[in-house]
Amino acid sequence: MKTFQNLKKLIPPVVAYSCAILFIYAVVSKILDFENFQIQLAQSPLLSAFAGYVAWGVPALEIVLSLLLLSIKGRSMGLFASFGLMVMFTAYIYIILNYSAFVPCSCGGVLEKMSWNQHLIFNIVFVLLSAIAALMNASQPKNKMI
Repeated sequence: MKTFQNLKKLIPPVVAYSCAILFIYAVVSKILDFENFQIQLAQSPLLSAFAGYVAWGVPALEIVLSLLLLSIKGRSMGLFASFGLMVMFTAYIYIILNYSAFVPCSCGGVLEKMSWNQHLIFNIVFVLLSAIAALMNASQPKNKMI
């Protein structure tokens, strides 16, 4: 029983740090190749009309989420927000794969090597991890968090 309790306390921070690393990596990739990121968004059949806003908004949101996830006080909000953002990214990929006549280029960095289907699975894993960690974190007494 003690091992389960320790595991239950360990999962939220591990997932939070993993999500933070993912978002930091993503934002650095976007910033280092910002012009290409904007062009890819402009080519998106769903986002082209909003490409300018999305190009600035997504990296800003990823930075804020990373900061929340790395802080103990912001972790709960960060995990729920990460879940929401990953659901949106996953829904976008699903819609592109299943309802779009044109599939734009994928993300930059290491994730660029993934196919869209692999990226969908990758995102689903992070959606599930974020959901589990957010619920586990919310059920923990605030003075018992790591």
